[in-house]
Amino acid sequence: MTHLFVFSHRRWDDVYQRAQHLMSRLARHYHVVFVEEPVPGAGPARLDVLSRLAGLDVLRPRTPVAAPGFHDDQLAVLRPLLAEYLRRQRIDDYLAWFCTPLPLPLIAGLRPRMVVYDCVDALSASRKAPPQWRRRESVLLRIAALVFTGGPSLYEAKRRLNPHVHCLPSAVDAPHFSPAGLADGKLAARAARLLGPVGAPRFGFCGVIDERLNVDLLERVARRRPEWHFVMVGPVARIDPATLPRRDNIHWLGRQSYACLPYLMASWDACLIPFVRDESTRFVNPTKTLEYLAAEKPVISTSIDDVIAIHSDVVLVADGIEAFIAACEKALHGGRERDGRLAAMRSAVSRFSWDACAHVVHRLIANELAQSQAAHDALRGSRTVLRALVAVSEGARPAHALPACAGAFAV
Repeated sequence: MTHLFVFSHRRWDDVYQRAQHLMSRLARHYHVVFVEEPVPGAGPARLDVLSRLAGLDVLRPRTPVAAPGFHDDQLAVLRPLLAEYLRRQRIDDYLAWFCTPLPLPLIAGLRPRMVVYDCVDALSASRKAPPQWRRRESVLLRIAALVFTGGPSLYEAKRRLNPHVHCLPSAVDAPHFSPAGLADGKLAARAARLLGPVGAPRFGFCGVIDERLNVDLLERVARRRPEWHFVMVGPVARIDPATLPRRDNIHWLGRQSYACLPYLMASWDACLIPFVRDESTRFVNPTKTLEYLAAEKPVISTSIDDVIAIHSDVVLVADGIEAFIAACEKALHGGRERDGRLAAMRSAVSRFSWDACAHVVHRLIANELAQSQAAHDALRGSRTVLRALVAVSEGARPAHALPACAGAFAV
């Protein structure tokens, strides 16, 4: 069976999102090897191999190198570890899938049949991006046989940089979140315990709590409406937890399992996407939007471009304190309008499924392997590609990207 090596900046056991949804389904067609960022480890560097489900293994490197993530200092250690893993497992038929450009130099010593880039972050436009990001993404866009973008905004930003860019918006496992499927008594009891101290009405958020969250908006709305309760579910990342607002009507529940999320949502009156509007959210297509809709809850969001482009007919969009409060009021007291919106929500959810996304990805990969002999040959270790990769790892400027591409592929 062909192996699919996935290089990810997010861990498999983190919040269950796009990468886990796609790879758990693609594991039916490929043996997926999910390569995480290194973690600190004493002694010689090694790869921990963790089996998460049939057809999918997680490689968790442990190294004595202090540098974080896929830092260049880590790549020098990872390269021989991966080569040894391939040799021991006798793997010679494999593809490389990148969720981030930073580990790209690792394939200079490998021979994948195809390179795929799943572009869901646009750090190249952010001041927080490592300096290597922009250079490596430029080369990755040049050599990738397929590029998937997480939404229409990223598609518009990338479609001229590779002739094989496809818009693959985030989707949903609708039965998982449907109120009709909540039959697990233990999960229901856990949700009830977590929400026991929380009054009503309840406005909920689930996802990573990071710099994208508009904490000022959240705090000011909570202050203006002390009778409302805000339930915040998810791990805190890349920000100091001490900076989060602490009020009696804001409840921080921390990380909860993917299985428990629908049971928490079931008691919420409405769901929130209170993101800031800056470079960190310019291209974001929140997975949680469809999860909220599948749970049949009203959704209030700030004006995120992809939310507007895909879901403006079913999501209440509002910026600023007064408008956001008004949208929350409308969600609570929508009456007949809310009933009509429910049918539209169900229709929206029916158009986007992770099963369909995985089917599209598998079909495009299979077609490319079967038909694109030029890309196939180039990515079996062509000297041009290898020279470009080595140049990237040494900080050289990449060649210009390829122009012009076809229209979007919409799921």
